[in-house]
Amino acid sequence: MGYVFVIVYLTIILIVIEINTILFTFTGLKKNIARFQVISMLTGTGFTTGESELIIDHPIRRRLGAFLILFGAFSLAVIISAISSILSDEFFTMKIGYVAGTLVLFLFVLKVGKVKNKLTVLFEHELERNFDLQDMTIKDVFFTEENDCLVEVPLHSSSTMIGGKLIEKLNSEEDINVLSIKRGEITIRKKRLYTELQAGDFILMLGDKEVIRRIFKAELKEHEAEIKNEIDRRN
Repeated sequence: MGYVFVIVYLTIILIVIEINTILFTFTGLKKNIARFQVISMLTGTGFTTGESELIIDHPIRRRLGAFLILFGAFSLAVIISAISSILSDEFFTMKIGYVAGTLVLFLFVLKVGKVKNKLTVLFEHELERNFDLQDMTIKDVFFTEENDCLVEVPLHSSSTMIGGKLIEKLNSEEDINVLSIKRGEITIRKKRLYTELQAGDFILMLGDKEVIRRIFKAELKEHEAEIKNEIDRRN
């Protein structure tokens, strides 16, 4: 019975991973990223990546993450106890089987289309109702279209933008919003569109990725070449 208990409990852990992966996708996270972060939190490995900020910066994901960390710690204790008592007959195999069955049913319910849509809307509503804007991620606040991006474009000495003003360079009909110009220690916001551009400026923009790449093609290409040269130099 001890072996059966361990197998059933491991099955429960796998189901919990899948359930939470689905719940994370309802909050807008990609499935492959969601599964990796769920396993990381559940096992307590503390694997740090830039993607972990997607969990920390999102209030609903933080709640799910807290559950996974606690469940992972509890599960480790259960597995160790089960293995150490593997020769004992005092296992509650039937009861743990009921738990596993319930979780399997819950997993299938989450995969139903109507349930997925309803929970996605519910999570979005909960986020808007209970949390301030500053608690939400940049993606949740600003990225409303698939091609939206936030990018910082550096102006090198050869840029044709130098000496001009963004109000002259950008068409008001283009899907680009200039947020600021970073010049050394100074951040220009109020007069960002009317400031004469200089070499070394960094333009922070939000908008359509393809439009930004088209307008700032030369600047981005030179920046990418600079990064590549730096990598080659280090290697």
